[in-house]
Amino acid sequence: MVATVSALILRILSNPIGNVFQKRLTGEQNHPLIVNFLTFFILGIFCIIPACRVNWGNISGECWYYGIIAGIFGATGNAFLVKALQKGDLSVLGPINSYKSVVGILGGMLFLQEMPNLYGIGGMLLIIFGSYFVLDTMPEGFSLALLKNKEIQYRVWAMVLTAVEAIFIKKVILYSSVSVSFFFWCWFGAFFSFLLLFLFRLRPIEEAKQIKRRHLPLYACLVLCIGTMQYTTNYVFSHMNVGYALALFQLSTIVSIFLGYRLFKEQNIRRKLLGAVIMITGSIIIILWN
Repeated sequence: MVATVSALILRILSNPIGNVFQKRLTGEQNHPLIVNFLTFFILGIFCIIPACRVNWGNISGECWYYGIIAGIFGATGNAFLVKALQKGDLSVLGPINSYKSVVGILGGMLFLQEMPNLYGIGGMLLIIFGSYFVLDTMPEGFSLALLKNKEIQYRVWAMVLTAVEAIFIKKVILYSSVSVSFFFWCWFGAFFSFLLLFLFRLRPIEEAKQIKRRHLPLYACLVLCIGTMQYTTNYVFSHMNVGYALALFQLSTIVSIFLGYRLFKEQNIRRKLLGAVIMITGSIIIILWN
């Protein structure tokens, strides 16, 4: 239990902090798809040595199959996320992710036979209700007009794709281990994010020239945060239903709001915090009755 709670806390902190570095890098002319690819690629290199300890002959075909699918959804979803962070407010884009728990619990019901109880459903409804106060700070208000905003569109796509990714990551964990699922996430994510560069007709060498020496510490911090975020995500998935875990991860919303306010001078902090408190209440209900 202590290890799971510790992993959960690390995940809640590392995700929004990683978003800060993604936003800063894209704000300094680093293309979102390059940032996405390099994150996966560098993590994949670091995975090579520990992966040598794995008996790969015992890894089933189903595990590889689910790993490839997770890689496709993960690479694409993270690309949309970085694109959204390029211009969108961190304190708004973070709370949109609260809807991921709904996608996750529906996917868990369909593919993992993970059925929520009434407390779990109630907690997730509170999380969604709390997001209203955050999204209502947008010029469009809490309405369908929000979907006309490009950053919101990118964030919604990122949310849906990474929620589906979570289902298949859980499948990989069930067939192997937390470490193997992390290796797959890094390697397949690097492969498919590399393909995205050519799909969108980017010139990797030309884009890489935009990376300056001052950007290297930002990339190092980003890789550390994203690596921590994903490994702890997988660990929590191995001890908890995916839908519940995705709901609890939304505690990072309050960190996103605080960082957006302190680092990027984003406004309407009180209303956003009210929404975050409601969302945290929903998360506590899930924790107490999981």
